[in-house]
Amino acid sequence: MRTALVTGASRGLGRALARELAHRGWNLIIDGRDALALRAVRDELAQVTHVAAIAGDVSDPAHRHELAVLARGHAGLHAVINNAGTLGPAPLPRVLDVGEDDLVEVLRTNVVAPIALLRAVRESLEPGARIVNVTSDAAVNAYAGWGAYGASKAALEQLSSVLAFELADARPDLRVYWVDPGDMRTDMHQAAFPGEDISDRPEPESRVAAFVRLLEESLPSGRYRAEDLLADDGRIADSIRGAA
Repeated sequence: MRTALVTGASRGLGRALARELAHRGWNLIIDGRDALALRAVRDELAQVTHVAAIAGDVSDPAHRHELAVLARGHAGLHAVINNAGTLGPAPLPRVLDVGEDDLVEVLRTNVVAPIALLRAVRESLEPGARIVNVTSDAAVNAYAGWGAYGASKAALEQLSSVLAFELADARPDLRVYWVDPGDMRTDMHQAAFPGEDISDRPEPESRVAAFVRLLEESLPSGRYRAEDLLADDGRIADSIRGAA
């Protein structure tokens, strides 16, 4: 049985990914900061597959250690999906208005935590394992108010790129993907646009097929946009539960 560690799985994209992987026969290790929401996801998916859920913040070293212990208990990981993240203060402040503490928090959660988690679980990565770091178009485009978040995702992308380069020699069987899922109708996106109607944004479930391609095919390491992966092979979208 394949096992995936999915962070930030209590809502949004993380929950959608966990649901799809469960129905595709993956065992799951999931986390999230909202203990009640995470428990609801665990209870739902435990009817389909084996699910280990532990509430916590990925920026907390003790929590990352707990996840690493769970990974060892599952006799290895076949995928790590670093989905958990933070938008930072909302409404989104312009660069010169971002407080130092807020900037540090965004970088700690969106940059330091994913890499630290990979370091914690690297001994549990099975041959052919996939590392998926969820990023954003804000990493490569300038949007007013998105400076802190965009900078954190740009840093994560560069770290992912270097990691893929380094693993090409050390662990050529592994794949590293940094993926821009595009705009979605999520709590985080709503927080970025308080009071605005974001009902025109697609549901996270519509992007799941793109991630499945990366996890279950043999695409090379690199940066991918979900919309490109979906457009490249529409057939897979038809096989995904709940895909729009």
